[in-house]
Amino acid sequence: MLQRRRTPPSRRPRTNVVDYPTDRLRGPGPDADGLVVDGSSEYAAVPDAFQRLWTPHRMAYIQDGQQPHADDCPFCVAPAMTDEKALIVARGEHAYVLLNLFPYNSGHLLVCPYRHVATYDQATPAEVAEIGELTQIAMRVLTAVSRCDGFNIGMNQGRIAGAGIAEHLHQHIVPRWALDSNFFPIIAGTKAIPRLLGDVRDDVANGWPSR
Repeated sequence: MLQRRRTPPSRRPRTNVVDYPTDRLRGPGPDADGLVVDGSSEYAAVPDAFQRLWTPHRMAYIQDGQQPHADDCPFCVAPAMTDEKALIVARGEHAYVLLNLFPYNSGHLLVCPYRHVATYDQATPAEVAEIGELTQIAMRVLTAVSRCDGFNIGMNQGRIAGAGIAEHLHQHIVPRWALDSNFFPIIAGTKAIPRLLGDVRDDVANGWPSR
């Protein structure tokens, strides 16, 4: 009896991920097809190794090197932008909170001091206190607006530790849900993000308590 051979995973066609040209990865707004996409060309970001599958409308491949401020620190540039442009959800006196352009999960936030410092031990007591306060508020807001089940919170200090932008201190706040992991990150290097960044920013910003 003849046995059917299975095609090795590396040779199977990728039917669910589309690599779009870089000129279609723009900021929020309709593209040539009338569909709204979020792109990396206009925002501060911490790049990583994952592609992103933006499931509400279409799939987009977000690559490194799309930022217009390649020679500048994006976390120093972001506060000078509008909140909507920089995806900032809250501003404090010493630190601010923005969405990660390359999220692990929907609602992945970053807490950054305004001051350009690289490591946590260089932060002032006031910066440390406000980073902690903003982190607590972010957890409460994300729980309220997204009903997440838990969080991953932490800092990667130095490039050897995995920091995408090692020169400017930032703390990750990643909301987690039961069964939010699947085969995509392992097999395809792709994360499924169910909502557009602008929509998530609006929800978190609107849920943030007034000072």
